[in-house]
Amino acid sequence: MKSTVEPLEGNKVKVSVEVDEDEFDKAIDDAFRKIAREVRLPGFRPGKAPRKVLEARLGRGVGRAQALQDALPDFYVAAVKEHDVDVIDAPEIEITGGEEEGAVSFDAVVAVRPVVVVGGYKSLRVTIPSPNPTDEEVDEQLERLRERFAELEVVERAAEDGDIVTIDITGLQDGEAVDGLTAEDYGYEVGAGFAVAELDENLRGASAGDELEFDAAHPDPDEDGDLHFQIAVKEVKAKVLPELDDDFAGEASEFESLAKLRDDLQQRAGAVKRVQAQMALRDEVSKAVADLVEDEAPEPLVNSELNARLQDFAMRLSAQGMTVEQYFAITGRTTEDVLDELRETAARGVLVDLALRTIADAEEIEIDEDDLAEEYAAVAERAGVSTDQVREQFERAEQVEAVRSDLRTRKAFEWLCDQVEIVDEDGNVIDRAALELDEDDDEGDEDAAVEAVASTEDEAASEDDE
Repeated sequence: MKSTVEPLEGNKVKVSVEVDEDEFDKAIDDAFRKIAREVRLPGFRPGKAPRKVLEARLGRGVGRAQALQDALPDFYVAAVKEHDVDVIDAPEIEITGGEEEGAVSFDAVVAVRPVVVVGGYKSLRVTIPSPNPTDEEVDEQLERLRERFAELEVVERAAEDGDIVTIDITGLQDGEAVDGLTAEDYGYEVGAGFAVAELDENLRGASAGDELEFDAAHPDPDEDGDLHFQIAVKEVKAKVLPELDDDFAGEASEFESLAKLRDDLQQRAGAVKRVQAQMALRDEVSKAVADLVEDEAPEPLVNSELNARLQDFAMRLSAQGMTVEQYFAITGRTTEDVLDELRETAARGVLVDLALRTIADAEEIEIDEDDLAEEYAAVAERAGVSTDQVREQFERAEQVEAVRSDLRTRKAFEWLCDQVEIVDEDGNVIDRAALELDEDDDEGDEDAAVEAVASTEDEAASEDDE
């Protein structure tokens, strides 16, 4: 087999392949063996009819046509590997000779991964939240802790935000009580934003013994018509917060003084903020490097990345015991909403990958055998198998180069994260040492940071849905 590669416009190449007659005849042999398993001839067991008999009965052209169908993709793959062509889409193959007899030749036009220009990557500057907790943030944590230990006291005054009111509530639609909006002796915190905004608006300033009635739009956007609420205010209770002193510290924690409790809260808040800052740094670097690429993300790569993200999305829902249909019903989002969002992130991911490949080339970042061994060991640990098994599986599947390529882009990303200038929201330069976790920080602090980030993302998604 002989092959050549010719670059074309639009990030495409033409792979030209010529297979001599003797080599292609072997492919015809394989084709007739396949045909023999599919046809029945008198006097021969399935798969045992010789080629000459099949040619006599079916014609030589049948075997050649089958060989062209089956073997051309293999010859194409061999040519791509020989010339190290980084294809990103299925080829368009045109047979240019040998359809009837003799040597076979064909051209395959295929899209390849483009090499992009990433100007200015050495002078990137990204903004992330400060990794240092402020006194105000620590105070907020103390206040939340006080809230947990608050006592309730009946008051003879109008209800204010934060008060707990005991109410009988009836939500009616077309004169019928609505499930979930009807209850007796219900304790509700004024200002909590439950169900409809009108609830808080009417409870503010209400006193025990008041009877309230008002209309409001149904909180479910898929439901037509307004709701009518009838509320009887039975009691108003105010929260009595404990004094911030050493006695409170001893009751609320394992610390004997308020100063030690505050120090602990500051340390924990610092650990959380440092992990959040690390996550923000990686996200901002990804955005910044993607913005440096002026080219459009190739559609085949975007579609491939989109499919991967869709599978990951479905798997994450499944892990939470939720179907895609249930997710749409709960969030009010549509298939188009999710596809548009995932396509946007997929396109950005493709641009980041292309940029990192360029940076890896420019900075001569390479992967050695130690890097591969470390990756195999990490995969083995996650899968619960031996490192040798992982290596053999990758080698058998001919995926070693793919692993090497993935490690190279990851290494380029880590290099870039170490190079960019980092500033906080006020433009103050952040020392990378400030992002590192202290020895006293534990995994619980990191878990808290991850949960905090997830909570923030969920809230943002909810706001978008609204």
